[in-house]
Amino acid sequence: MVKRKFYVVWAGHSPGIYDSWEECQAQVKGFPDARYKSFSSLEEATEAFRGDPSEHIGILRAIASYRPIEINYEAFPEIILDSIAVDAACSKNPGPVEYRGVDTKTGIELFRVGPLADGTNNLGEFLAIVHALAMTAKQGTTFPIYSDSRTALAWVRERKCKTTLKPTSNNARILELVRRAETWLQTHSYSNRLIKWKTEEWGEIPADFGRKH
Repeated sequence: MVKRKFYVVWAGHSPGIYDSWEECQAQVKGFPDARYKSFSSLEEATEAFRGDPSEHIGILRAIASYRPIEINYEAFPEIILDSIAVDAACSKNPGPVEYRGVDTKTGIELFRVGPLADGTNNLGEFLAIVHALAMTAKQGTTFPIYSDSRTALAWVRERKCKTTLKPTSNNARILELVRRAETWLQTHSYSNRLIKWKTEEWGEIPADFGRKH
C-alpha cells in the first residue's frame, strides 16, 4: 500500500496544502525561491502551513545555498569539529536579521531563521545560540556551540537578553522570539559548552553569511 503524503507550499504560485506531488510541483516549478515540504498526515501539514516554514525546511534550503567557509582545521587542532557554529547577519542597526547554525565539521546548515524585521545583530546572535541549545536538547545531544559574539554568549549565560532595542510594531516578531528564548533558558538546563570563536586567529566562523564588506 502506497503511503499517502501531503505537500505544504509556503512560497509558490499558489501557497497551500496539496495531496499529490503533481499539484505541488505545478505550484513550485519556475517559482523563484520556492519553499515546500511533504508531510505524512494532513494534521502535520496543516500545523506546518500555519507555522514558520524555517522550522521545517531550514536544512533543505541551506544545502542549496550554503557557501562553505575555508578553514585550515589541521592548523588549529583545538577547534572541536563535532560541534555547532552559529552566526547572524543584519544589514542595518536596526534592520532585517537572519541567523543560522551549521555543522562545524561539514558546513551543512542545520537551521536558518529570518529575515526578521528591525532587529540587531546581537539579537540574532543570541537567538542563534538558544536555537542551537534547544535543538540539541530536543535531540538529546550536547554538542559544543561556537559563537563569535561575546555579547550574545554573555546574555545566554546570564539567561537574559539585555537589549536596549525599543519595541515597535515592526520588531514585534523578533522580540517575541527573544521572550521565548529567555523563557527557554529560565526553564531548562544545558550542558553544552558555549565557546567563543577566535575570529582573529581562526578566520570567519563557519556559519558566517559572507556579507561583510
